[in-house]
Amino acid sequence: MTDAVETKSQTKTKVKKEKKKGRWTRRGFIGAGLIAGGALVVGVAIRPGDRTDELEKHVAGEDEHLLAAWVKISEDNRITAIIPHGEMGQGIHTALSAMLAEEMDADWDALDIMEAPAEKDYANFPLVREFVMGGKSAPGIVSDTLNGAFLGLAKTMDMQITGGSTSVRFTGVSAMQTAGAAARELIVKAASETWDVPISALRTEKSYVYHDSSNRSAPYGEFAVAASSMSPNLQPKLKARKEYQLMGTSLPRVDIPSKVDGTAQFGIDAQVEGMKTATVMASPVHGEVVSTIDKSAAEATPGVLSVHNLGNFVGVVAEGYWPAKMGLDALDVTFTNSASDSVSQESLFAQYAEALDSGKRKTMHKGGNVVKGAEGAAKVIEAEYSVPFLAHACMEPMNATAWVRDGKADIWCGTQNPLGTRAAVAKALEMELEDVTLHTAFMGGGFGRRAIPDYVLQAASLSKVSGHPIKLIWSREETTRQDHYRPAVLGRFKAAVDDDGMPLTWESVFNHEGEPKEASDIIYGISNKKVEVVDSPSHTRLGPWRSVDHTQHGYFTESFIEELAHAAGKDGYEYRRALLAGKPRFLKTLDAAAKLGKWGEALPAGQARGISIVESFMTICAQVVTVDVTGGAPKVLHVACAADPGFAVNPDGFEAQMQSGIIYGLCAALHGEISLEDGAVIQSNFHDYEILRMNEAPKIDTVILTSDARLGGGGEPGTPPIAPALANAVFNATGQRIRSLPMRDLGLGAGS
Repeated sequence: MTDAVETKSQTKTKVKKEKKKGRWTRRGFIGAGLIAGGALVVGVAIRPGDRTDELEKHVAGEDEHLLAAWVKISEDNRITAIIPHGEMGQGIHTALSAMLAEEMDADWDALDIMEAPAEKDYANFPLVREFVMGGKSAPGIVSDTLNGAFLGLAKTMDMQITGGSTSVRFTGVSAMQTAGAAARELIVKAASETWDVPISALRTEKSYVYHDSSNRSAPYGEFAVAASSMSPNLQPKLKARKEYQLMGTSLPRVDIPSKVDGTAQFGIDAQVEGMKTATVMASPVHGEVVSTIDKSAAEATPGVLSVHNLGNFVGVVAEGYWPAKMGLDALDVTFTNSASDSVSQESLFAQYAEALDSGKRKTMHKGGNVVKGAEGAAKVIEAEYSVPFLAHACMEPMNATAWVRDGKADIWCGTQNPLGTRAAVAKALEMELEDVTLHTAFMGGGFGRRAIPDYVLQAASLSKVSGHPIKLIWSREETTRQDHYRPAVLGRFKAAVDDDGMPLTWESVFNHEGEPKEASDIIYGISNKKVEVVDSPSHTRLGPWRSVDHTQHGYFTESFIEELAHAAGKDGYEYRRALLAGKPRFLKTLDAAAKLGKWGEALPAGQARGISIVESFMTICAQVVTVDVTGGAPKVLHVACAADPGFAVNPDGFEAQMQSGIIYGLCAALHGEISLEDGAVIQSNFHDYEILRMNEAPKIDTVILTSDARLGGGGEPGTPPIAPALANAVFNATGQRIRSLPMRDLGLGAGS
């Protein structure tokens, strides 16, 4: 280091002065900090006050000093991206790290990744900020204050969630790119002062600073100490898309090698010395609790150590999973009774129908006047659609490992909300948050299910009462029957059309208000609309499911618009084009899918195509399905997918997510149904809750469109369009309109 570079001691003295003031001055929005040994940590700084002690003990080594959150640079020039999202197969660690490295001009091959710890100071406030601000910017002078408010809100909510396709479009833009750009500016400024050259004379590339005219270069790490004492830019300039070197390229996913060689650690792989295994059973009718229990046969099962009645579930602790399962099967247990015992699938949908008939309605979306708009209409068209409850069907069953002892608790699990899960455990065990440590792992599927920590709370409870470290593994039956399901929904639709069959009005009403609100709105240019919801609750446990309400309403809307097109005697693709005339992004996406899917080209008898388009999570996705019904059941031959996310950070990863969403949606459209009898879920395993087999999987082609729109999501938007595109294809092949999912056992055939 040269004399121009501040010593670590001098910088620490400055930091201590800042602490005494109890405020950030020069570091207001983007913070920079020294790690002893020459490492700089940069992130979106958060007011109020000094968070150093809280953060550094979680992400900094023994000789490190930390000021802020998202990226650190060590003296050996290794860069570490600190990612506040979990990896569950979606490749998010790769995409977010690329966004940071891009703005930082970092060497991708020398980048390390760590998942942010489940600490309140690592609550994902950029995500909350984006939800509230909707991408709007704020003057730099108030940015730090706003961040402090959003951090406080994120802490209150224990917000560290992975879901809702928010990772790239919210955290990536507001945290990763901003932190990367700020870090680069600080390093360049430090190099400028160290070398006594203008900033404009410097360039950066692969974690090095270059001064070409003097043939000097140095790694970022050399300037870490100097940069830590500088005032950062409140709102660093981000690169234009044409300047990207990493973003927009298909980088190899960083999580794949360990998954290929078997070293990847999922929740179910946790090992703790002295660990015992447990499995559980809750009431088949959700909400009921244990009434009576005879433990004798279970306790006599070889390998069983103990049996526990914890009120809303029973658990068996054993030397391994198989004896635990055998012990559970040997239990004689009954559960309480309630009015829910009489609920069946038929009675539930009858309840929904009654609610739509006479229940109190709430307006979700409104435009124009549907009464006046319908005056003089040539025809009124009505239809009713329904979708069932759906399970998440994660390949890795619900599991968690817990060790509760001496007033402390350690938890090992895969979870979509580490901080929220940790807080839930602390509350359940009546502990302080700092007495609970959460060790995160890869998730073998999430889809929204692992955002709900019931399985983790059970593991913690069993560890506490048994006195052992406990690995809890749910059976596949428990995983299926104790899920938090996608809501079942009944929807009714009505449109008044003119002499050309074009809609003058659009009206709909449905029974479940979920999220997001915009899912039930329409994208089409229909001036008069009214969308309403009626509350009609059931006892069945509900939760977020991939793409949430967009899956129900995408199916409803795109099926009904197809019915309007058919009634008008018009092609479904051309009908949509007419209604989207003022929306060029939608038209471009629809046209791309039609071209890719060879819309309009002749097909053999018994085959047909269907089309749909849905916007969800700021990504527009259109799909064309080619189906064959000659075997009596729909077989999907090909799916053409066109998607406009604004810009795809990692095109290969984005395409994989489109493929994944399509397969997931086809599972639901063709097979997926959770149904009730005597209040309990009928399905139990993959034999009666089927997922798509390899021989059923279609060829999928995807085209990714780039536009000037803000970044959209990737994990969820591929799912909503597939069910209506398939239903529309089946209608075009058979003349049979499918208004209720799933599509199995319909006796379909060409011309039927």
